[in-house]
Amino acid sequence: MNNVTNDIFYIGVNDHQIDLFEGQYDVPNGMAYNSYIIMDEKIAVFDTVDGNFTEQWLKNIAEVIGGKKPDFLIVQHMEPDHSANIMNFIKAYPEAKIVGNAKTFAMMASYFEDLDLGDKKYEVKEGDQLSLGKHELNFVFAPMVHWPEVMFTYDSTDKVLFSADAFGKFGALDVDEDWACEARRYYFGIVGKYGVQVQAVLKKAGALDIQTICPLHGPILKEDLGYYLGLYNTWSSYGVESEGVFIAYTSVYGNTKKAAELLAEKLTAKGCPKVAIADLAREDMAESVEDAFRYGKIVLATTTYNADIFPFMKHFILDLTERNYQNRTIGLIENGSWAPMAAKVMKGMFEKSKNITWLENNVTIKAGFKSENIAQIEAMADELMK
Repeated sequence: MNNVTNDIFYIGVNDHQIDLFEGQYDVPNGMAYNSYIIMDEKIAVFDTVDGNFTEQWLKNIAEVIGGKKPDFLIVQHMEPDHSANIMNFIKAYPEAKIVGNAKTFAMMASYFEDLDLGDKKYEVKEGDQLSLGKHELNFVFAPMVHWPEVMFTYDSTDKVLFSADAFGKFGALDVDEDWACEARRYYFGIVGKYGVQVQAVLKKAGALDIQTICPLHGPILKEDLGYYLGLYNTWSSYGVESEGVFIAYTSVYGNTKKAAELLAEKLTAKGCPKVAIADLAREDMAESVEDAFRYGKIVLATTTYNADIFPFMKHFILDLTERNYQNRTIGLIENGSWAPMAAKVMKGMFEKSKNITWLENNVTIKAGFKSENIAQIEAMADELMK
């Protein structure tokens, strides 16, 4: 048994079979699908797990409760990696109540054909409480963090916040790795669009005395909660986490790459606190999105391609703009053998983005990288260092 507190137990599973989370995010260290139980006069289970782990999860429940039966299944999030086993839970424990909000149950009906909960349905509203005996549960709605039905549950007795997908990260729990790196990639990939909604729920959480955070992915957070809350506040307000410059490039024959690498060298020589660089065609796109949000300044370098821009750069910029990219300084390096227009196209893709500052010193390469481009890059580096 894995104790969170004296009465709260972890009953989740690790998934090392998965290659892509949500069909797109590379997860070399797997994923954790977290689930919890509070043992009290009444027993509450928090969320189920992915459908590939039904037997293991039900076994985990049985090991904790012994010969007892759960009274409640609290459904905080209907995404299938957490809700897939609702029907299996009902079959195993037909007397238990299923706790959710109105949007939870509407979504549940969409996922499970011929679902009739009858008197098993226990609908809650924002601010409602549920007493398990010693433990008092309070429901804190978190719409669009990152689905409309999401709610958190706060146990005021043990001061534990069950936070659904918030404060989650990639990676199974039996792998030791830095929290921030994979939590950042997870946040901006999956939740990044919903900064306003995250800010709203952080304000609600700020009114609670939280000593432990139990997310649906990643480790249970107990120490230095200010660190995790601070990062979430920075990320969701689209603030700058690290001073530095991120250079993202695509290159067909190496000339644009040469420009990007020379800029990185000059920035480093001038004392830039951090210079990160990525070849978008070869590096993990989600990590590049993460770096674009991490740093305050970004340089985009690409070629004109079919009177547009190179596909990997187009994909990258769309990933940024659909996540409400804002509050950043952007520089542009373009290449075009006969009609350079990459800079114009890239700038146009950010037309709806808020608070973008554009560098005055951009770079235009006409086919080959030449001495005049070195001077342009020197000027760009100087402006970035201001």
